[in-house]
Amino acid sequence: MIGTAGHIDHGKTALIRALTGIDTDRLPEEKRRGITVDLGFASLNAVAQDKSPIQIGFIDVPGHVLFVRNMLAGAGGIDAVMLVISAEEGVKPQTEEHLAICTLLGIEHGLTVITKTDAVSEAWLKDVRRDVEQFLSGTFLRADRAAIVPVSAHAGTGMEELRHALVALAMSQQLRAMDAGVRLPLDRAFAMKGFGTVVTGTLITGVLKTGQAVGIEPGARNARIRGIQVHGHAVDSVYAGTRVAVNLAGIDVAEVHRGDTLVETSTFAAVDAIDVEITMLPKASPLKHRARVHFHAFTAECMASVSLYEYEAVNPGSTRLARLKLSKPVTLLPGDRFVLRHGSPMTTVGGGRVLDAYPMPRVKREACRAWLEGMKNASREKPWAMRVDRRGIAGLSIASLSRETGIREDIVGKTLVPMIGSGELIGSGDLLLSPEAFDTAVLQVSREFERITKERAGPAIKRSELKSRTGLGTEVLELSLSRLEKDEKLRIQDELIAPFRRNDAASNPDRIRLTEIASAFEHAGLAAPSPEELSAKLGLAPQEMRRLMTVLLREKMLIRLGDDSLCVHQGALVELTRRVRVLKGQELDVAAFKQLAGVSRKYAIPLLEYFDRERITRKQGDRRIVL
Repeated sequence: MIGTAGHIDHGKTALIRALTGIDTDRLPEEKRRGITVDLGFASLNAVAQDKSPIQIGFIDVPGHVLFVRNMLAGAGGIDAVMLVISAEEGVKPQTEEHLAICTLLGIEHGLTVITKTDAVSEAWLKDVRRDVEQFLSGTFLRADRAAIVPVSAHAGTGMEELRHALVALAMSQQLRAMDAGVRLPLDRAFAMKGFGTVVTGTLITGVLKTGQAVGIEPGARNARIRGIQVHGHAVDSVYAGTRVAVNLAGIDVAEVHRGDTLVETSTFAAVDAIDVEITMLPKASPLKHRARVHFHAFTAECMASVSLYEYEAVNPGSTRLARLKLSKPVTLLPGDRFVLRHGSPMTTVGGGRVLDAYPMPRVKREACRAWLEGMKNASREKPWAMRVDRRGIAGLSIASLSRETGIREDIVGKTLVPMIGSGELIGSGDLLLSPEAFDTAVLQVSREFERITKERAGPAIKRSELKSRTGLGTEVLELSLSRLEKDEKLRIQDELIAPFRRNDAASNPDRIRLTEIASAFEHAGLAAPSPEELSAKLGLAPQEMRRLMTVLLREKMLIRLGDDSLCVHQGALVELTRRVRVLKGQELDVAAFKQLAGVSRKYAIPLLEYFDRERITRKQGDRRIVL
């Protein structure tokens, strides 16, 4: 997707028409006044050097100062910019503002077109080109990294060179990452006879498919995709980076507006407070604490109140951390770019990127500022650990981490496996804790248990009472109890928890044998040995092996999978449970489960039957639905 940029009447629309044959001025007012008022769209089918077909989409934006807000609605979804400068007039105010906006939005690729070359002399064109090169120096469109192509849309001169430059620009772009969830900021919504509600926009992340259930944010409104078109052609699916029209069922056109975002159901939600990094333009006036500004991100716009983490005003050309309180909810994620404008007169003053779309409430300003400083330049996985760590002993679910980062749950789950394996994070089912928070929770459970037992004569207490007294979540409490039991500090018998005494459950020689058996099962993982194999290996009589395994089963160190003697270590089962839950709502057959678990059919079938009993999966024919 390539967006036009440039001053009014510099020939953006005529250039698109000469390239594609499409007149992007569709509104009666645009026809009457001869200027672009709102966004226009077109596409160019071309052939790359390797003879592969390539489709370049264009978003034609208005250049008039009064319609910069419409320009901003289109600029958020583009990959590159085509800056248009008239040879008759050269660089003008909206040329400067549009280029500044593109820079603030993080656009790094593009080219410059000098139009109307047939209306000026060679000497004049030479002077204009020199002025343009000087204007672009120090920007992402500087002459040593981006083409400058002189053309005349009217006479056709230079158009072939421009097409070659556009193809080269398109081929240099990287495909957008496919690990993010669906987000389609909507720039148009209208009703089409015989079809109903149609919305359009540029799909910035994810994949859309016909028949898919989707949500509209803000408001968590539900709909279903009836059909998809890309530049007038029906398709079954569409990928990030594509201009798309979507026919929706189940929602009236009056319920959908520019600035809304189409998402997968139960994933992202619109937010009204974000922590950001603001960069001011060099010529802007200082931005004061508690200032009111116009906020633009993708197709959404609203008012925002600026709360600076350091109260002094942000000077021109400088960068600072701030919290923006939005006048209405907008669907945003970390890394999203935005633009800020002042209202009288309406001018662009700065912009920046979102660092956190889900700020923690009631956190001290200095602690929040320090956390954001750490987030600014961290690699992808490091912010994940930081997001888990700031939740403390409450922990963070994989689903919440996916919502905060914008990365799909299944991708998050796979990426977390080595982090949990290395001890960087503690995982239990769907819950994540930092090692420090886990140690704090274990200490809290231990101290509260001691406090309760001192208050009463009986040494045993109920699990529910301990949960109520500590205030910990169920998963955090169970994880902490497992650690204390493993460390031989507590003894768990069904719902009762008592102090650990070595002579209570097993003799000291028994404990040594129990540790050997538990270690053997832990080392084997899911491919657990049979009791007969292990008893022979350890030199134990079968009857003695059964007695010791009964102790381990009672202590929940081992989990029995069925009526037979197949048991696995609880740690291996907890890890597999977490990996399965990541696939919530998806289907699994035996072959896919074998690959996921890394086991043979001998172990896969009992494991699946265990998950069915535990209501983690539900069997439907030959397949399972992950609940």
